[in-house]
Amino acid sequence: MFFIKKVVVYLLSITSLLLIHNALMAKTPVAILYDDIFLEHNTGSGHPERPERLFDIIDTLKNNPDFKYDLVWPKVRKASNSEIALAHSEKYIQLVENEIRALDSQTPTFLSTGDTVISPISLDVAQMSVGASLVGIDEIMNGNVKAAFSFNRPPGHHATKDKGMGFCIYNHAAIAAKYLQHKYSLSRVLIIDFDVHHGNGTQDIFYDDPSVFYFSIHQHPFYPGSGRPNETGIADGEGFTLNIDLAEGSGDDLFIKGFSEQLVPKMKDFKPEFILISAGFDAHENDLLGKLSYTSNGYKQVAQLINTIYKNSNAKGIMYMLEGGYLPENIDNASQAIIKELLEL
Repeated sequence: MFFIKKVVVYLLSITSLLLIHNALMAKTPVAILYDDIFLEHNTGSGHPERPERLFDIIDTLKNNPDFKYDLVWPKVRKASNSEIALAHSEKYIQLVENEIRALDSQTPTFLSTGDTVISPISLDVAQMSVGASLVGIDEIMNGNVKAAFSFNRPPGHHATKDKGMGFCIYNHAAIAAKYLQHKYSLSRVLIIDFDVHHGNGTQDIFYDDPSVFYFSIHQHPFYPGSGRPNETGIADGEGFTLNIDLAEGSGDDLFIKGFSEQLVPKMKDFKPEFILISAGFDAHENDLLGKLSYTSNGYKQVAQLINTIYKNSNAKGIMYMLEGGYLPENIDNASQAIIKELLEL
């Protein structure tokens, strides 16, 4: 009997150790925000911002055993007009609705404010795309996850308060930052933008706002022409915008240097409570539009630096939102590299 008791105690001890080990080794799940409606935004034949952009990465995340057990897929919802109005004017929201609802053909056309393609389903898609980011924020703030990645279409960072442009209808990053302030009373939000194009819309919305630090690293000269280093904010927002423009052909070394030598030091004082990333992958080498030469390893190292800011600031979460990137394999490979780092938070 004594021997049996010793065996039972031993087995219980081993079981406890295994449970502790598994708990320590378990990865923190990452929320993936996606809905098939994102594929229905019709930009027309030959347009670079096309549904196929998402095929590879969504297939990987759903079926690759390296990921499928470490991810959660919250149900995406539409953003309300009142939520969209956190960053856009009522007049612009009404313009978008009127112009899309007036379409009587499935043939894509352009929003009157700029070079943004719309089709009859685009309003529903844009509202769901914004809503995806808000669901991701709620998942983080409710303690279900520490990080999230929204694979939304269309992109958003060129949309200003009252103008859609550059493939963008609504500005996901700007609305997300305002949502964090409005619903969760956060006072310091960091927006990082590493799309190959400068996020002029996001910068404009927060240019005089010291509660949101906007950082962009992008190609210059290039569309839309803004984002020079001397653009640092105005009024109370002076010093809360940081732009780094890179020459055509720049690669991982300058990409990483911009984060490590300029952004990371500034965050020691700003100490963001939440980090939002406008994650464009058109700076990846061989992109159809961009002429920078980042690699997936570069995105991995930058993700590590963003994680460092998160930890040093004791931030509440990290939320990535897809912007540009026009080769599906680049989006797939770079996103995988980032999500692997998020799983280590």
